[in-house]
Amino acid sequence: MKEENRKKILENGAKILTCTYSLSSVERAVRKQFNTILPLEIIANALRIFGEGTKVCIEIAIMAADAGLIPIDRKIIAIAGTNRGADTALVIKPAHATDFFDLKVRNNCQASLN
Repeated sequence: MKEENRKKILENGAKILTCTYSLSSVERAVRKQFNTILPLEIIANALRIFGEGTKVCIEIAIMAADAGLIPIDRKIIAIAGTNRGADTALVIKPAHATDFFDLKVRNNCQASLN
């Protein structure tokens, strides 16, 4: 993220979270060690059917909830993108990773940049 963008985000009262991805980390280590696939990897790949941005929006909502940066009792907007810019926004009622199936996607907006 460009420093000028980071500064604007923080000046407008938003928070920036940097942490391990919630849908990977330990499971990747298990997959490599035992040459198998585990439930979170299946979930992540299933979410990619709806687009990489959809998976990332859900993942960042979980990470932000787990970090205590967002409430889990209100809807939030999660925005994801690539180095080409934001291309997906989801209205989500977030949940903690331990309550993954309580997360609800309420609305989405996904743009094709191709």
